Amino acid sequence: MTDDELPEDRLPDGGLPEEHPAVAPLRFLLGRWEGFGKGDYPTIEAFDFIQEVTFTHNGKPFLIYASRSWRKETDADGQVTKGLPLGTEAGFWRPQPDGGVELVLAHPTGITEIYLGHVDGTKIELATDAVARTQSAKPVTAGKRLYGLVDSPSRPGEKNLAYAYDMAAMGHPLQPHLWAQLERS
Repeated sequence: MTDDELPEDRLPDGGLPEEHPAVAPLRFLLGRWEGFGKGDYPTIEAFDFIQEVTFTHNGKPFLIYASRSWRKETDADGQVTKGLPLGTEAGFWRPQPDGGVELVLAHPTGITEIYLGHVDGTKIELATDAVARTQSAKPVTAGKRLYGLVDSPSRPGEKNLAYAYDMAAMGHPLQPHLWAQLERS
């Protein structure tokens, strides 16, 4: 497996298993999404980034999530390229009865988060229920995430996945940190 591939749970014949009925409220997330975003926080300089997000399943009642991002660079020819790696996170989206959703995330920086939220059509709002961190991790204390489908400004009739992530960390209260709009690839 290369760095650009993500593992999938395939059946012995090479196909994917059927989706578990419980993931139906989150079905709109399935697939690979790519695009651009912005980041800011009182402890860092504002930055632009490129991001890839993948939602898959293995036939069980959850979605498998992976996200990777890179600093957005422009080469000498004016072409946008991936620069230094930035954030990476992986986890599981667990639909619950009555439109509820649980999100379990792990970061290689030593932080794990549990979010609770609600799915309303193609909009998901989540807030941390718990944040745990290793001794060497930065002090992140809370988060809030909003995901939803929005009209694509560049592809009429298509939808993009937009999200915003607010964070409380380094002694600062909950406030905007990351936001992006990703196209299905």
